[in-house]
Amino acid sequence: MTDTTVAVVTGAGSGIGAAIAAQLSRRGRRVVVTDIDEAAAARVAGEIGGTAAQLDVTDGVAVQALADRVVAETGRLDVWVSNAGISKMQRFVDITDADWDRTLAVNTKGIFLCGRAAARTMIANGIGGQIINTASMAGKQGRVPFLADYVASKFAVVGLTQAMAFELAPHGIRVNCVCPGYVATPMQERELAWEAELRGVAPDAVQKLWVEDTPLGRLETPEDVARAVAFLASPDADFITGEALSVNGGAYMD
Repeated sequence: MTDTTVAVVTGAGSGIGAAIAAQLSRRGRRVVVTDIDEAAAARVAGEIGGTAAQLDVTDGVAVQALADRVVAETGRLDVWVSNAGISKMQRFVDITDADWDRTLAVNTKGIFLCGRAAARTMIANGIGGQIINTASMAGKQGRVPFLADYVASKFAVVGLTQAMAFELAPHGIRVNCVCPGYVATPMQERELAWEAELRGVAPDAVQKLWVEDTPLGRLETPEDVARAVAFLASPDADFITGEALSVNGGAYMD
């Protein structure tokens, strides 16, 4: 059994997840990098000195198997970061049943399945732990254009985080979520193109709107989110649970 604490990060093959994995690794965690794209997970794991695993967060059996494997191989599971998520920008009236089901399956059910597996494993291990979910500032306000299904999925994450925190506290498990704003990632590049087309403007004009909507005057970086996650996973946050931490440069204040 190793003395090094162990963290699993989902959706860590790029963007926010990759930054979280790197930040936790720099702070001494042994990181298991997971992604539905196995090659992307392996690339990030190689860069940070972690291990990689392919994971579809909508597959509850696979999620539990991964949690069990982590404990079998390392002796523990201390931190689980449920970061995997998807988006697709379109008008509310154009959202199909399949779009809705897919968004909720990844963004909400995936966090439920991962949180359940992590909690079961941490309880069985008897050492407590931290579960951190990636929500969004879209999980706190509905004033978000062209992302109605995404908004619904992220509101659900905030509520689920609170419910998990309440029930898991007696087991020494803290559960929190982070709510990023306009983060410069590959997902954002797609959203820029989608929103520009829907608004009938250039992508640069949409990006300018996003920056102007952020009081701190710049787009957010994945590292901004990663540092917040690392804080929530640290002893400095030992008396914080059930929180939805806004990390958005003031783009939404609550």
